[in-house]
Amino acid sequence: MFKPAFQTVRLWLWAAVAGALGAVSTIGFRWLTQQVEWVATGHKGGLVEAAMALPAWHRALVCAVGGLLAGTVLALGSRWAAKGKRGDRNLDYIEATRAGRVDLNDRTTLTRTVSALFSIGTGASIGREGPMVQLAAWVGSWLARWVAVSPEQRNIIMVCGIASGIGSAYHAPIAGVVFVLELALGFLATNTVAPVLIACSTAAALIYWLIDPAPLYVISGKAIAPAGLGVALLSGIVFGGIGWLWLRLLDKSRELFSRVSSMPLRLGLGGVLVGLISAAVPEVWGNGYSVASQVLQGQHVWQWLAVILAAKVVATALSSGSGAIGGVFTPSLFVGAAAGSMLAQLAAMWMPMAGSGDPRTLAVVGMAAVLAAVTHAPLMSIVMVLEMTDQFQLTVPIMLACGVAHATSTQFGAKPIYGNPIEGRK
Repeated sequence: MFKPAFQTVRLWLWAAVAGALGAVSTIGFRWLTQQVEWVATGHKGGLVEAAMALPAWHRALVCAVGGLLAGTVLALGSRWAAKGKRGDRNLDYIEATRAGRVDLNDRTTLTRTVSALFSIGTGASIGREGPMVQLAAWVGSWLARWVAVSPEQRNIIMVCGIASGIGSAYHAPIAGVVFVLELALGFLATNTVAPVLIACSTAAALIYWLIDPAPLYVISGKAIAPAGLGVALLSGIVFGGIGWLWLRLLDKSRELFSRVSSMPLRLGLGGVLVGLISAAVPEVWGNGYSVASQVLQGQHVWQWLAVILAAKVVATALSSGSGAIGGVFTPSLFVGAAAGSMLAQLAAMWMPMAGSGDPRTLAVVGMAAVLAAVTHAPLMSIVMVLEMTDQFQLTVPIMLACGVAHATSTQFGAKPIYGNPIEGRK
């Protein structure tokens, strides 16, 4: 009678440990990227601010050298990982979760982490959150291999690491829970809910204590008024189309770069091209967080925002397509915020009586809707953006826009950035 209860409580304790380790790993990775940024640019903090402080030729050089180093690490590290005896070197943490495995390859994780540090620290137009979650997943898998629990509980512990990584990176613990249940597992696993909730709450407590209790995106000024349902419906169609085009562009970029066989040359070429773009538009450096924050403050007019958006989309496609280790999660949030603000500003010019309202409203709605379109995970997108912006009065228009955007994107058969969790189990 007491043995099952004891095992359950013990699992909860290990879930809390996995959550704490996931939070610490994201903090550590963030600190390491800042050190690489300081070595490369002499600045530490925001990549866009660092880029603006450098002359154009220096930006291009930093991106080129960073890409070459990142590619060299991947090329050498893949050979090193192939010699290792532990774990499948090609097993992704999402694939491992869906397959119920915890044998993530230690050498592959180390290789990808070091490569990501070079790419992200030197201005690649990708998100650092992807490697953060990869590292948190690996820490969870390492803990799962070390503790004496059942195989099913081992997988739960690794899932807790993934969830805590998402929650820590975005200051959105509930979104971390929904991420693993909707995307990684693809269904509501009842035996996983409690441990994941414990892990995410533990990670959130550490992030709030060690980093900042504020939402990731702070919106100052007067409160944002909800958009009308008609506006949310129409914008959802637009954002769904943008998400579909975004996915197609990323796929096409990967296809083109795959023709370059040498990994160092491939990432070096991507770095050179991004560097050339950044010589004219320094805002393309990094994951787009700082510029998206400015958009949510209403700081950019649509003309300049259009230039930044076009440059950022191309730069991210180049960085991601060349094989740089990093995510497109946060760049997708930027795309949605920029597109939403532009849409509202243009609507106000062309149809002043249409009631498009505050551009910040559609910026927040666009963040969620574009994310739903590219991940095919509308529930996670809704929860994440509401948590990150603390704009819960927008719940209804965001729900409508995400549903429409998801339907629009899937209608054309686009493959989501994380694959389909249901198909992954067949």
